[in-house]
Amino acid sequence: MVLTIVATWMEAFTLNAPWTWGQSGMALLSLGVSFQVGAVLLTGCVGGKNAAALSQVAYLVLGLALFRVFEFPVFTQGGGLSYVREPGFGYLIGFVPAGWVCGYLAFQNPPKLETLALSCLSGLGIIHGLGIIYLTLASLLGWLQTVSASYWELLVGYSILPIPGHLVIVCAVAVLSLVLRQLLFY
Repeated sequence: MVLTIVATWMEAFTLNAPWTWGQSGMALLSLGVSFQVGAVLLTGCVGGKNAAALSQVAYLVLGLALFRVFEFPVFTQGGGLSYVREPGFGYLIGFVPAGWVCGYLAFQNPPKLETLALSCLSGLGIIHGLGIIYLTLASLLGWLQTVSASYWELLVGYSILPIPGHLVIVCAVAVLSLVLRQLLFY
C-alpha cells in the first residue's frame, strides 16, 4: 500500500536514445505516467496474489474513507468518498483484481522474464479494461463530477495516451521482479 501511495507521486522517466547522446547529451524524457501502476504490478509479481490484492484494498480504503481524517491526498486528485465520481476512479478499482491476477500468474511457474512480463501485461489489461468500463458507465449515467471533457477526450487521456508509458513500466517491473525474486530465493 505504501509503495502505491509513494509511486502515485513519482513520475516515470527514461533516458533519450543512446545514438543522440553525442548531439544533445543524456537527457531524461517523461513517460507521461507515474509509477503507480508499476507499484501494483510489482507487488503482485514479488508478493503474490493475496499481498497485491489486500494492499490495493487498503489503498482504496485509505483514500476513500480515511482521507478526511488525515487530509493526506492519497489519490492524484485528493481522496474522500466523492472521489468515486472522478473519471479515473475505475482504474483505481482495477488495481485490486489486477494485482491479484498478476500475482496469481507470476507464481504459477518458476520465475522467468516472459511469465512475469505476461502477468504484468494481464494486470495492465485488467486495469485499463475496468477503467474503461467504469468511465463508460459513469459517462452514460451522468455521475461524473463536473467534467468539461467529452467521453472520447477522457478515454484518450486515461487509457490511450498512457499505454506506451505503461508498457515501458511493465518491462521494467518484469526485470525488477525477476531480480528481486532471485535475490529472495523464490
